[in-house]
Amino acid sequence: MSAILESVRQAKRASEADLTGKSNVVAVGVGYKVTGGVVTDELAVIVSVRRKVPEAELSAADLVPKTVEGIRTDVIETGEIVAFQNPREKMRPARPGVSLGHYQVTAGTFGCLVSKGGERFILSNNHVIANSNNAQIGDPIWQPGRADGGTSADQIGTLAEFVPIYFTGAPGPGNGCSPLSIILPKPKVKVQNAPGNNKVDCALCRPTSPDLVTADILNIGVPAGAGAATLGTAIQKSGRTTGYTTGNIQQIDVTVNVNYGGPIATFTGQLLAGAMSQGGDSGSAVLDMQKRVVGLLFAGSASTTIINPIQFVLDAMGVQIVTA
Repeated sequence: MSAILESVRQAKRASEADLTGKSNVVAVGVGYKVTGGVVTDELAVIVSVRRKVPEAELSAADLVPKTVEGIRTDVIETGEIVAFQNPREKMRPARPGVSLGHYQVTAGTFGCLVSKGGERFILSNNHVIANSNNAQIGDPIWQPGRADGGTSADQIGTLAEFVPIYFTGAPGPGNGCSPLSIILPKPKVKVQNAPGNNKVDCALCRPTSPDLVTADILNIGVPAGAGAATLGTAIQKSGRTTGYTTGNIQQIDVTVNVNYGGPIATFTGQLLAGAMSQGGDSGSAVLDMQKRVVGLLFAGSASTTIINPIQFVLDAMGVQIVTA
């Protein structure tokens, strides 16, 4: 094996200048070739590209050869490779995956950008940017959040809408606030929270200016739209506390009692993954490995992560995922 490995390394070194000079290539290395989604035991020169495109769309000079120095190549899509940024720092334009929060909340995560009526909004949790029902529409939202040093000088927008959460024993959503139909009159809404049957923990922030935000999720890239997760779906997220993590859906159709620092809210129809988040990651968009948003992270424990299915969220807020 050592002799084979050395020959592949020599082939990589001899061809790396040519390969890295191609417009779509971001890295060249040595690894095992993947065929049909399965890692084989064949060593190859691995060529990482921003995105895979049909050969017909590439010039002859930018095509990656099938072999170099007699060694087979393998092309994988990694996206642009960038220096990691600190998700707890102020960022302009702000990217999904970074710290933000209602001015009276410690900090959570900017989930992703969504659109409605030609306007773009920041999607996160109710408990992150609507202070668990206790906020007023128009309240300031800071990026970074207060726990990460955010101040009034860091305001990125204002609270635009939220779906109230029903807590056990409360006379209405939250601390007795008006029913959902009064707070959010949406005749086309398909999913609404109800006593003992919450579906979503979500809210929208209206950016002060469109150029203050971008759809490019930190360490993941621009979402490819919305998708649906099921048992075993491989997932990824970028959050304020634990950064980029991966996991898989371990349970579906979950009924769960979530502790909001005292008040308890029962959610139904939720997704459950393993230990891929911590406090402060609330609000993170959860994507499958094809970069489709499949959920909105809002709760968890030391060993679990609880996620709103994204279609619940999109229906409740009447929005779409921004993909550009």
